[in-house]
Amino acid sequence: MTAAPLRTVAFDLPTASHPGAVGQAWARVPAPLSTAGRAEAAQRIRALLARENAVLVAHYYVDGDVQELAEATGGCVGDSLEMARFGRDHPAATLVVAGVRFMGETAKILSPAKRVLMPDLDASCSLDLGCPAPAFADWCDAHPDRTVVVYANTSAAVKARADWVVTSSIALDLVADLHARGEKILWAPDRHLGRYVQAQTGADMLLWQGACLVHDEFKGTELELMRAAYPDARVLAHPESPSSVLAQADVVGSTTQLIEAARCLDAPRLIVATDQGILHKMRQRAPGKTFLAAPTAGDSATCKSCAHCPWMAMNGLAGLAHTLEHGANEILLDPALARRAKAPIDRMLDFADTRKRPVRASGDLARDGALFQRVGPA
Repeated sequence: MTAAPLRTVAFDLPTASHPGAVGQAWARVPAPLSTAGRAEAAQRIRALLARENAVLVAHYYVDGDVQELAEATGGCVGDSLEMARFGRDHPAATLVVAGVRFMGETAKILSPAKRVLMPDLDASCSLDLGCPAPAFADWCDAHPDRTVVVYANTSAAVKARADWVVTSSIALDLVADLHARGEKILWAPDRHLGRYVQAQTGADMLLWQGACLVHDEFKGTELELMRAAYPDARVLAHPESPSSVLAQADVVGSTTQLIEAARCLDAPRLIVATDQGILHKMRQRAPGKTFLAAPTAGDSATCKSCAHCPWMAMNGLAGLAHTLEHGANEILLDPALARRAKAPIDRMLDFADTRKRPVRASGDLARDGALFQRVGPA
């Protein structure tokens, strides 16, 4: 199979020394397979997973074929918190992580004795790229009195410098807890998620000025126009989106929380402000509903991501088969660095475990308010 030409991607790189800079990276998205090619690759991967004593862990944003294969083979499809838990607890000797590089690094940090493979090690993340470890360390040094909380979308080196690692599903609860203890927070890297958490909790937070390439492009004005065109629609938004989008959302939450909201909300049409990869799972969970991607720009304008992460798109069946066949694209980390990064991740997982609660939605948003507590409505 021949790969598509490399696509150059621009992303914000607003560090303290370069507040208006734009970084450059690239994505190598594989060419689509035929129907027969997909079936052949899936069958081959099934056999290779069994041969290698491996399990497939996939994010909600990757290709639907990869998600379906993960579930069909006893693996996991989830957000980064669920992926982290699953990889840590599964007995397989090899973890194959379909997502972006920081997810593979997290799997290795939590399971240092396991082999961790990825379809493509160059699948990155604009939040990770926009928070280089040296600049981040300087920022921490300048604020030694603050508790350092970093989003999961960061490198192992950045995590190693943190007191806490969070995902979008646990960020509100954890920051609220820290705030209640009187702690001041240094937050990195996503500024939109940071502002949302700050507004919801009232915490004293200094924010790194990074952004997700996908979510940063959702437009409040165009969303207003879409809502006017579809007055029966509800809006679901990930908190990495700009405040002008979150202000119009009926539910703000992590990927898992948005999928649950799509299933239980009593609305025939849903406008979704997160990566379009999530629509595969939403359509599975709510097959009778219509899903619309939130606008990233006007019809005549161009966008960088068009609501789909170019690095998530690098995960494909052919790449999965290749990495399993040849043991390619293994995640390797310095053991000392991994141990330092593990401590704040373990704190997050322990904190999350203490706050697990059953979810039973009736379909009535007013009645199910507790389901979306600390999530939305915005």
